[in-house]
Formats: sequence, C-alpha cells, structure tokens
Amino acid sequence: MIDELVREGARRMLAEALKAEVDAYIAAFADERDEAGRRLVVRNGHHAPREILTAAGAIEVRAPRVNDKRVDEVTGERKRFSSAILPPWCRKTPKVTEVLPLLYLHGLSSGDFVPALGQFLGSAAGLSAPVITKLTEQWKAEQRAFAGRDLSGVDYVYLWADGIHVNVRLEEQRLCLLVMIGVRADGRKELIALADGYRESTESWADLLRDCARRGMRAPVLAVGDGALGFWGALGEVFPQARAQRCWFHKIANVLGALPKSAHPAAKKALAEIWNAEDKDHALKAVKAFQSAYSAKYGKAVAKVTDDLDELLAFYEFPAEHWIHLRTTNPIESTFATVRHRTKVTKGPGSRAAGLAMAFKLIESAQSRWRAVNAPHLVALVRAGATFVNGKLVERPEGQPSSAAA
Repeated sequence: MIDELVREGARRMLAEALKAEVDAYIAAFADERDEAGRRLVVRNGHHAPREILTAAGAIEVRAPRVNDKRVDEVTGERKRFSSAILPPWCRKTPKVTEVLPLLYLHGLSSGDFVPALGQFLGSAAGLSAPVITKLTEQWKAEQRAFAGRDLSGVDYVYLWADGIHVNVRLEEQRLCLLVMIGVRADGRKELIALADGYRESTESWADLLRDCARRGMRAPVLAVGDGALGFWGALGEVFPQARAQRCWFHKIANVLGALPKSAHPAAKKALAEIWNAEDKDHALKAVKAFQSAYSAKYGKAVAKVTDDLDELLAFYEFPAEHWIHLRTTNPIESTFATVRHRTKVTKGPGSRAAGLAMAFKLIESAQSRWRAVNAPHLVALVRAGATFVNGKLVERPEGQPSSAAA
C-alpha cells in the first residue's frame, strides 16, 4: 500500500509539473498570432501513455502535447516544444540509469536485471538484456569520447593518481584502472583520465600522462599518490616540474604492515601526530619522536617514513585549507570503496572495454556529488606561484626585494 501511494503521488506530481511547464511555454508566446488573430502556440491534447522507471518505481505518464505553428526563419522548419522534464526518448530517470553501471560493476549480469529490479520497481520495462547491452555500447562510446577530449582549455592545479584493481567481468585477470582526478583553477574536482593499464607500471602511467600532455594538459603544481606506484617515474619523465605528495592513507597501511599488531594503536597515534601537526616544525618533531620510539626494534617501519619525508610533508607548503585534500588520495578511494575490494568473479568473461566503460559511468555519476576544495579561491594563487609557509600566504617571501627597492 505504501509503495502504491508513493507511486501515485509521484505520478500526480510529475503530471502537474509537465502541465505547468507546458502552460509556461504557451504563455510565453501568447502574443504571437497568425493573420486571423489566432494563437500560434496552443495546447493539443496529450501524447499516448508511456511508462517511466523512476526511483519511486514505474509510473504511467500522459504528457501534454503542444501545437506550435511558428516557423524557424533560418531553417524554414516548424518549431517544436521539447520538455526539459520529460524528453521524448526518456524511459528511465537519470537516477535509475546511474544505478545500472553500479550494479553491473558489482557483478550483476545483464540477464539478471529483469528479475532483480523488475519486482522492486514494479515493472521490467527498459531492463531487458538487449537494452542493457545497448546501454553498455553507448557507455563505451562515451568513454572513448572522454578519453580523446581536448585538455588545453582546462588547468588542473592539483592531481590525485591511483591504480584500482577490480575483478570486473573478468575470469582470468583483474582489471587495473589507472585513475587521475584533478582540481581545476576554480577549485572544482574533475576526472582527468581513466585508462586500463593492465598493471601499475611506469610504462602504463607514462603512456597515460603523455597522452594527456598531447591533448594539451599542463603540468600540475602538486600530484598526490601512493608511494608504490610506477606513477612517480612517469611523472618525472612527462611533468618533471610537478611536486610530489605521498598519500598518508597508503603510508600508514605500509608502516603498520611492518609492525606487530600489538604496536598498531600506539603507532597510529604517533603517525597522526606527524600528518595532523599544526605546522611542519611540529611534524618534524613528531617524526623524531616516532623514530626514537620504534627505530631500535622496527627500523623498516621507521624507514618507510623517513625515506619519503620530503614527499610526505610537501602539503605544508600549500594553503592550510587544502591540507585535508592533499594528504591522501581519498577522492579516488571513496569513489571506488565498494568496488576495489571485490573478490568474487562474476559469471561470464565479459570484456575489458566493458569494465572500463562501467567504471567511467561510476565516476561520472559520483562526480556530480563531489564538493569543491576548501577555499577554492586559493587554488588560482597556487598556480600563480604564490608562496605559502606552514599553510599561510606570504605576501613577500624572505629575500625577495620589494617593488619599491626594485
């Protein structure tokens, strides 16, 4: 009963919204009339009923029809009303369309969509295997277009990179996704590139970075990634001017892996004193304290911090508002959290192209919910070369002559 009430309410609200949209369109051209004084834009009944899959379930809609007799002076063709709420081709709402690649990535076969979602949504319309296959081909085309787009008009100041291994639709070998997410000069986060690297090798990352450079991508000011990636060798080859920041999320896991479990609670607290320090000086003191506490017994664990110290503390030379974003590769980790650790192999070998397309749609869906970085206005200053000491902007760095002296 509750489901029926929700669907009936959704149907009525959609009908009212469509009616209001048509009324507004007709009112906007109420003054346009023909030689006999009759309106050129009027109502003309309703279209045939059609079923739309929504997050509330399947609802039947009868969209109002508009008779627009106006003629486009350029093309000579009749003008047409097209609903922004319910386009003519729409059979599923964007939310339903978004969930399909996510379910596919989680192992749901295209033949299982009808029994899995049909009862839940109240209808199996638009969920048949051929429809899903057609959508998959469409997503592949969208992914290829994305991979070839021009990057010269966008400036990515910060960049996160990570290799994501998933058992998506493959029986023999896991799919390795090379993912790069960047921060534009206006502070917005955006997917830069997604590629099938087969492995996280320097060659694979170099191919991806070179391709981005060929399409006009500028070198980022700071790149954030896991220390084990072949990404760093590739970054030094393609964009040698970019600074490096190692991901603390991965680093903590690596350090704890070299320590006995009994030492983990204290070690986590000691490491937090480093990456969460109020400034670089306090972070260096915390490093010495960590070294003093663990170097005698666990030298390998300490070396994992001290050997990469410059890269681990690079974020202190950027705006303090951005530190929370720059310390980890969280934008990538959170997007793939439900997919990365999947171990079950779905039935059917599938294809790497399909897996790549599904991952692209997953990120595209998540991207609409990404927030801009804190203090987005400071990103442009970072690109301009402004100096930040312990997170604070320095108007005139020490040793730089004033304009008056010059």
